[in-house]
This record gives sequence, structure tokens and C-alpha cells, in this order.
Amino acid sequence: MLQWCKQQLLDLVATIIFYTVIPLPYIKNLAFERVACFVPLVGLIIGGILGLSDLTLSYLKIPVLTRSALVVIIWIFLTGGLHLDGAMDTADGLAVTNPERRLQVMADSATGAFGAMSAIAIVILKITALTDIPENRYLVLIAACGWGRWGQQVAICRYSYLKPTGKGALHKQAIRSVGDLLPSLFLLLGLSGVIWLINPQDLVLSVGMVIAGSAIATLTPAWFNHKLGGHTGDTYGAVVEWTEALFLCVLTSFS
Repeated sequence: MLQWCKQQLLDLVATIIFYTVIPLPYIKNLAFERVACFVPLVGLIIGGILGLSDLTLSYLKIPVLTRSALVVIIWIFLTGGLHLDGAMDTADGLAVTNPERRLQVMADSATGAFGAMSAIAIVILKITALTDIPENRYLVLIAACGWGRWGQQVAICRYSYLKPTGKGALHKQAIRSVGDLLPSLFLLLGLSGVIWLINPQDLVLSVGMVIAGSAIATLTPAWFNHKLGGHTGDTYGAVVEWTEALFLCVLTSFS
């Protein structure tokens, strides 16, 4: 049991290193094969940092629009722009009419016009949606980061990987069946349950988070699969970014 707990902790550390710029002590011989299993949990950690940042900025009397913009900038910084870069590459690929050239365009490090427009759209949606959410912002941020990464897990589990190699290829080995999605789903359901237990008046918000999060995190990877015929590491990032942005937009209805 002790060995199992140690391995889970090491896998969590590997996931944090893989997906964020959060500084951690050097650990020898870390394995990254199972990082996809822990992405929603890392999302909750990122969301917690964002929530704490937002509360700190609020305490400093920073106006809500400026505060929202700063939180989104911290959001991008914490992930090293990894997911946003994937969303940009995916948008450039989708702009190509020839399906055979899409993967080649997505692999190109140069950012095209559609990639830039995609990044601008995502950032604007996140900032404006956050600005329109006056209460429970830290809870919404935590949930957004969690559901965004559960969407990534759905994409890994349900759809084929389009490239023989790449950073995203190893994820298919970690998540093989629907059963592998359940631990993270229960974690996110538990988050909404905690919100309701803390304040029973937030029942509508709790239920709304579950419905919006699960629906968007399921439909977003399905849409990219429909357009591309599968997924790559770039589309995994796009799923995270668009799920987060659309989740925040829907949650403005509950504010």
C-alpha cells in the first residue's frame, strides 16, 4: 500500500512537471507514461492557484476587469502556454481545406492568422466571462480547469490518435477505457458536492457546473474528432482551452 501511494505521488509530480511551470524539486527517474491519468487533478491545483490569485487581487482592490485579465495571464503562464499553443496550431490546421495537409500545418511551429485569431478569441472569452461572474469566482476557476482537462481525457479515451509519435501518443497507453475516466469524473462531481455542502444556496451553481462541464467536455473533443477524424497533442490542448472558455461563458448564466 505504501509503495502504491508513493507511485501515485510520483506520477502526480510527473504530471505537474509535464503540464505546468510550477517549480518542483528534482526527482530522478520520473516516468511520464501515466501523466494523462492525473491531468484533472493538476487542473484543480492550477484552478486553486488562480482562485487564490483572484482573491489576493480582490483584497488589493484591483477592479474586476483588470483582475480578470491578470488571472487569465497567470493562467497562461502556469501552463507555459502549452494548451493555448495547441489551440492555435489546431486552428491553423482546420483552416486548411486539404485534409492531407492539416497535420503538416499543425506541426509547423509558425503561427498563422487563424491560430492568432483563435488565441485572441479564447483569451477574450475567458476575460469577459470572468468579469461577468461576480461571486464564487475561485470555485468557478477550479471547476473550469478540472473540466477542461477531463475533456482531454475524453478525447484520449474515445478517439484515435492521428500521429504515430509525439508527446500525445503516450497518453493512449494510460487511458484505455471509459473506466479510466471515472476517477476524475467522481473527483469533479465531488467538487460540486463540496460547493453545495459549504453553501446549500449554491445548489443551482453546483448542478450547473456538473451539467455544463460534462456536456462541454464531451462535445468539444467530439467536434474536433468530427473535423479532423481523430486527435493529436495539439487538439488535446485545444480541447482544454475551448472547454475552459465555453464553461466560463455558460457559468455567467448562473451569476
